[in-house]
Amino acid sequence: MTAQPGATAPSPHHSSEQRRPIGTYENYSEAERAVDYLSDNGFPVERVAIIGSDVKLVEQVVGRLDHGGAALRGAGSGAVTGLLIGWLFGIFNWFTPLLAAFTIAVYGLVFGAVIGAIFGLAAHALQRGRRDFASVRVMTPTRYEVVADDAVADEAKTLLAKLTGGV
Repeated sequence: MTAQPGATAPSPHHSSEQRRPIGTYENYSEAERAVDYLSDNGFPVERVAIIGSDVKLVEQVVGRLDHGGAALRGAGSGAVTGLLIGWLFGIFNWFTPLLAAFTIAVYGLVFGAVIGAIFGLAAHALQRGRRDFASVRVMTPTRYEVVADDAVADEAKTLLAKLTGGV
């Protein structure tokens, strides 16, 4: 479920009632489908929550990282930072009339790329071969539980039993 315009986040103490599980799902889209079904049938979904459980860390290796790759990644992040700083200097005309704003931004990009490459290469060299790969980390639940306030849990279970595919 995505946040809708005008929707407000529940307060941490949304309900003093106990909550009961009304369905367990292997992926988020199934849990979302169940809550959407409840909403479509007029159920007060503000009394429902989706809880991800049994979180696991998945680190996907995306490639080998050598000196050139480390320098290139550092240059990329440094270039963006340098460009933004140069752009700010240009906007506030701190060097006008000596240099145009665009020229200052380009100088910032080049200078940032050089400094970023140096720092990226230095950081990689300090690892001494202990981490010669690039990766992306994601924390993901292994199951999703839809829970409802105790007072309306039975009604929610009855509605979900009618959902195609069952609970």
